[in-house]
Amino acid sequence: MPLPHFEYVAARTVGEALDLWRERPACAYFAGGTDLLPQMRLGRRAPATIIDIKGVGGLDRIRETEAGLVIGAAVPLAVIETDPVVRADFPLLAECARVVGARPLRNRATLVGNICNASPAADTAVALLVLDGLVRTVGADGARELPVNEFFTGPGRTLLRPGELVTEVVLPRAAVWRGSYLRLSRRRGMDLATVGVLVACSNGASPPRYRIALSAVAPVPLRVRDAEALLDAEGAGGAGGHGWAATIGRAAEIARASCSPITDMRGTAEYRRDMVGVLVARGAAALAQAWVW
Repeated sequence: MPLPHFEYVAARTVGEALDLWRERPACAYFAGGTDLLPQMRLGRRAPATIIDIKGVGGLDRIRETEAGLVIGAAVPLAVIETDPVVRADFPLLAECARVVGARPLRNRATLVGNICNASPAADTAVALLVLDGLVRTVGADGARELPVNEFFTGPGRTLLRPGELVTEVVLPRAAVWRGSYLRLSRRRGMDLATVGVLVACSNGASPPRYRIALSAVAPVPLRVRDAEALLDAEGAGGAGGHGWAATIGRAAEIARASCSPITDMRGTAEYRRDMVGVLVARGAAALAQAWVW
C-alpha cells in the first residue's frame, strides 16, 4: 500500500523538534522510520506531520561520559553492533542489535526506535533490561530519565508522554555482562522473534551474578528476577558444581511459569512457554562451561 499524505519537516535542535510538535497536531518523530513507515502503509498510524530528528546535533553519536555509555536517538543499529566500545564493554547489546532484521534495515533502524515501538518481541530491549539501561527524554515538562525496567507498559505502549522525545539511551558502567541471546523465529533474520531468551552472568565477579530477560512471551519484555535470585544464591557456591544442573532446572521452570505468551501466526502459547524453559536451561548450562569462570 502507498504511504498516506503527510507533511515532512526537519528539526535542527531538540527545542525545535518540541516546538514543531506543539505547532502541529498528530505528529510523529522520525529517525530510521523502519517501524513507522510500514505501520503507516498498513493504516495503523496516520501522522499528519513527520518530524525528522536525524539532523539534530549530537543525536547521531555514541559517546562515553561519567554516567556511562550514551547512545543517541539517531544512531543506527549497524553502528552499534560494530562499535568497538559496545563490543568490548556491552557485548550483549551488540549481539542483540545484530539479529534485528537484515543489514540494510539495520543501517537505518535505531536502538531508540526499536524500544519506542515497544514490541514485546523487541530484540534490543532484553539487552537493555540486563544492562540496567536508562532512557533520557525531553518534553513539555522538561527532561526525564526513565529506567528501561519501567519503560514498557504494554504492547506498543511506554511511559512516554505526548510530544516527549527520547534523546538517548545510557548504559551505566558496571560489570561486563557475558552470555548469549537465544532466539527462535520462523526465519533467520527478517522476522520477529517467536521466543527470545537472554541469559547473562557478570564477568569475573565473585560471587557471580545472573540476569535473565525474555522477549516475545509477555505483553512487555521482562526480567525473571526470581530465577536470577536462585542462580545468584546457588552460584555463590560455585557454578558447575554438585547440584548445579538441578538449580538450572528450577530456574528454567520459574522462567517458564513467569511468562504469559499468546498464540499467533508465529507460534502457540504452549510452544513459547515450553521453549522459554528449554532456552533458559540451555543458556545457563552454557555459562557454566564458558570462559567467564
